[in-house]
Amino acid sequence: GTAPYRGFVRRLFTEETPAGEAYKGQAWLFLGVANSDALLYDDEWQTVLKEYPENFRLDYALSREQENKNGGKMYIQDKVEEYADEIFAKLDSGAHIYFCGLKGMMPGIQDMLKSVCEEKKVDYDEWLKGLKSKKQWHVEVY
Repeated sequence: GTAPYRGFVRRLFTEETPAGEAYKGQAWLFLGVANSDALLYDDEWQTVLKEYPENFRLDYALSREQENKNGGKMYIQDKVEEYADEIFAKLDSGAHIYFCGLKGMMPGIQDMLKSVCEEKKVDYDEWLKGLKSKKQWHVEVY
């Protein structure tokens, strides 16, 4: 689940580390759960958001409480797609993207990314190959 990203956020924002002191970028968490009462570590995310508003963003995909643009359940891929232009621009500028969680989420995410690439007239396979070769694509699923 979110444990790898939680550790990453702690190293950058709550622990005194050289990486945290040097970090000037923006960490952006898209967290997906069924309901708002199932949000994991929300107190930690909210504290980091309050203390580092320029360096941490947080968006939730609540599948049983929110609807996607087509009126269906809101999943991670739907929430990420809402910000596709911004995310693609960040990736084009060298940002890294991490996927942590159940492996069952990846086909939906990859389908969404393929669709966005098609809209942008970008070859998905080449785009993904480029992210991987520059070590910007990270997947830790189970």
